[in-house]
Amino acid sequence: MRYFRLLPLFALFLPLLFSCNKDLNVNASWKDITVVYGLLDQTQDTNYIKVTKAFLGEGNALEFAKIPDSSNYLHGLDVKLEEWNQGNYLNTYQCDSIRIQNKNPYDDSISFFYYPNQLLYYTTKKLNENFTYILVVTNKQTGKVISGQTGLMHDFDVTRPNGTVSFIPNYNFEVRWTQAKNGKRYQLVIRFFYMESLKSSPSIKQMKYIDWQVFNNVKPIDANSTLPFSLFFPGNAFYAVVGAKIPVDPLVDRVAHHCEYIFTVAAAELDTYMEVTEPSLSLVQERPSYTNITNGIGLFSARFMKSVDSLSISQITKDSLKINAHTKNLGF
Repeated sequence: MRYFRLLPLFALFLPLLFSCNKDLNVNASWKDITVVYGLLDQTQDTNYIKVTKAFLGEGNALEFAKIPDSSNYLHGLDVKLEEWNQGNYLNTYQCDSIRIQNKNPYDDSISFFYYPNQLLYYTTKKLNENFTYILVVTNKQTGKVISGQTGLMHDFDVTRPNGTVSFIPNYNFEVRWTQAKNGKRYQLVIRFFYMESLKSSPSIKQMKYIDWQVFNNVKPIDANSTLPFSLFFPGNAFYAVVGAKIPVDPLVDRVAHHCEYIFTVAAAELDTYMEVTEPSLSLVQERPSYTNITNGIGLFSARFMKSVDSLSISQITKDSLKINAHTKNLGF
């Protein structure tokens, strides 16, 4: 039969199928790839920029990251920040290097990967929201030049809340602010402060707080619009967050103190980077990589942080903390 005639032929090729090379080398030849990560913010006294190099080796990548020579340029980098105004050169700021030993590994994924030692470049020069900044990194040993540029966002006004915050159950509260020039994405964290003391020592009080991220992806419909943002959120959400983040402790008393509204605004490049790296909700899980670095990879963009502090808490909110189903057992 035909099937039996094919068996001898298959037997001839069987040794060839199992005699191929089983070794798979996923490590390519070494290539100098510079990785840049920096977000400028004129509200900060010091702006940091991280410049590393890509590496590949057999074993745990987290262990390789701890070896300074595998990820860092130990010598020969010149990092400068150029200041421009509508195409006209203004200044060049030399960035100094610093090795940080105690940076919080949970500040961002970059810090966690290279924890505990961070080799960073920084400038303390006051940045101007009206200017454009070009990062120029020169490898003095090879002559390679890596660059990126970004504009800064302008300040903006927050009109609600104004002095007092009130989270009324079964009602919405409003957040209203004007649009920041060059701002492409907005995040709001409400920081709720409260005083805590032991019932056995009521005179010894400790200020504590929890953070509630209300939103992190609000974007303007029209980048050129001057209309303010006006968003409403359920007051019940406040009590749910407080109940979830503050543990029940029958030994303590708590008193609501004040709130702080912390806005963070992302520039266009940072917004694009976040969109590309956000988890995909479709069947296509692979996302394209994004970089705005010339002759390297990474991200050089800007963010702007604005805080509205010392917002008093309304009496109706304080009373609701005592009886709301989420918070009635917290000692407020």
